[in-house]
Amino acid sequence: MKESAAWRWLRDQRYALPRRAARWLRTPDPADAAALCARLRRREFAATVGYFQDDGDDPDTIVAAYRAVAARLIGTGAYLSIKAPPLGFCPAHLRALANAGAAAGMPLMLDAHGPADAEATIAATEQLLADFPGTGCVLPARWRRSSADAVRLRDTTARIRVVKGEWSDPDADPADTDAAYLALVSELAGRTAPVAIATHKPALAAQALDRLIAAGTPVELEQLRGLPRARTVTIARQRGVPVRLYIPFGPGWWPYAIDKALARPWLPLWMLRDMLGLRDPSSSKMGQPD
Repeated sequence: MKESAAWRWLRDQRYALPRRAARWLRTPDPADAAALCARLRRREFAATVGYFQDDGDDPDTIVAAYRAVAARLIGTGAYLSIKAPPLGFCPAHLRALANAGAAAGMPLMLDAHGPADAEATIAATEQLLADFPGTGCVLPARWRRSSADAVRLRDTTARIRVVKGEWSDPDADPADTDAAYLALVSELAGRTAPVAIATHKPALAAQALDRLIAAGTPVELEQLRGLPRARTVTIARQRGVPVRLYIPFGPGWWPYAIDKALARPWLPLWMLRDMLGLRDPSSSKMGQPD
């Protein structure tokens, strides 16, 4: 069916809204991120800090932003979550960040991006591990290749964060994403290096944490600040598992966050259910938490 001019206009306005709205919001900078991390430490939350770049940011600008936040977080137990594709996977820039992190006692975590960047991300992690053994990376459960990547990294010192994954598998997503998530966790159970469980689904978090605890694997729960977490944090605290919050900063954060909020019209109801401690429905047209 041919699109009407009105529909095209509405669609264009929807996709333009995140950047327009972000102009009215204060960009969170390294000082803001560090101050928030300090407040969270008083509530016994560790932190991950991740820079969201603007489209015009070059690698030097990105490295400078991470150096600025690392200098404010020395000895706090936080770590730096890095997006390697905007750095062009440049070894010099990645090592500069690893050195800045090491000086502050902050290891690097290389975030996952699209499937086309997966091999370069794993390879960059392996290259950094020789000199920076706390370096980590993210494995998305919805990608078939993540099972082999888990085997590849299982016996290394790499910190691993397990996520559902923002980008679909190039061939096809698994029929049951929760089952794929738990299968990936099982591949990592028994390793001696840390595994972070990153999900806001309470039942899935409980099962994943229990598998790793039973295997003696160091584990923590990682949550994105701004999403409902009351029930998942309770589950972690009941098991004596530390909780880490992902703290975003930088000029790209508000456009990204607003775009995701517009794509999740069911988010207010999810947050209400979380505050009231209600179970999530087994199926819902409004969507499910990650």
